[in-house]
Amino acid sequence: MTEEVLRSLRSDCPIAPRLSPYAEPVREWLVGQLDQLGLPLDPAARERLARAGFVRYAGRLYPDATEPDLRVLAALFTWFFLVDDACDGPGRLDPAWIRALRDAALVLLRDGSRARHPGCTGPLRRLLVQAWREPRRRMPARWRLRFADAVAHHLDGAWREAVAKTSGRPPGVDEYVELRRATSAAYVSYPLIEFAAGRPLPDAVCHHPVLRRLGDLANDLLSWFNDIASLDRDRATAGGHNLVLAVAAEREVPIAAAVDLVVARWRNEMARFIALRTAVPSFGPALDESVATYLAGLANAIRGTIDWTLESARYPGKGGHPVNASGSAGAPS
Repeated sequence: MTEEVLRSLRSDCPIAPRLSPYAEPVREWLVGQLDQLGLPLDPAARERLARAGFVRYAGRLYPDATEPDLRVLAALFTWFFLVDDACDGPGRLDPAWIRALRDAALVLLRDGSRARHPGCTGPLRRLLVQAWREPRRRMPARWRLRFADAVAHHLDGAWREAVAKTSGRPPGVDEYVELRRATSAAYVSYPLIEFAAGRPLPDAVCHHPVLRRLGDLANDLLSWFNDIASLDRDRATAGGHNLVLAVAAEREVPIAAAVDLVVARWRNEMARFIALRTAVPSFGPALDESVATYLAGLANAIRGTIDWTLESARYPGKGGHPVNASGSAGAPS
């Protein structure tokens, strides 16, 4: 039933699918880079990483990026997915280690590759150092600060979720929606639209209420779609951290009814996203093209997540399992 629901939502999505023509060559490049960085992936883990399709995910979100820039984006995506599995996969990290990882990442992003912190070492640190080199070199300081703040928000969310799971307290619906906006890492992906386009926006534009609302809607849409896809797995492992599970508990309805409620909410939010996107005000001739590129990037984040979720082996029914980066792969030890 879940697969049918997901495909129905994809069919009704008014956003056209996109995919970079460089996805396959960048995937081949990334495999070699992981070898050079010393990530200790056994053949089975390497196969799972390839089948998860992280490079295609980056290629769907940033279809117009140059091949060199897609390499940067794919490396960043891989880092965040490895961290996600370390925080939330089998043998997940203790909340204290997630906080240490957050602190280490922020030291590197804000102070440069020479700055070190024990929370992130080894191959995982080297991957982030390499992936961050070009954005740090090319993008202005205000953009770099926004990106670092988004990473901090994401990893704080991962820490809060880990604490909640440890305590055994499932979230209510409103609490979960707010937390999911952090754990999804969508806000991390948004500044990368500017990097891929070579068009950093002024902070005042990025923080405009309409653009912020569109960013929230895009985040909810891609996150809730993902929650439906991972429902079977999350029922066993997520401690209630899934929108369907939160709705079922709060409304006291069966899971099937909760799925229907989430689907209806998703469709309503999609309509709001489309309507609000057409109502974005002009920021002047010098900025309107850059804003249009950014808005297209938000739409790509939604549709790209839909298409990637249905093709990736990362989700139940497609033979996928998390690729864990804990221990010697560079997680705190």
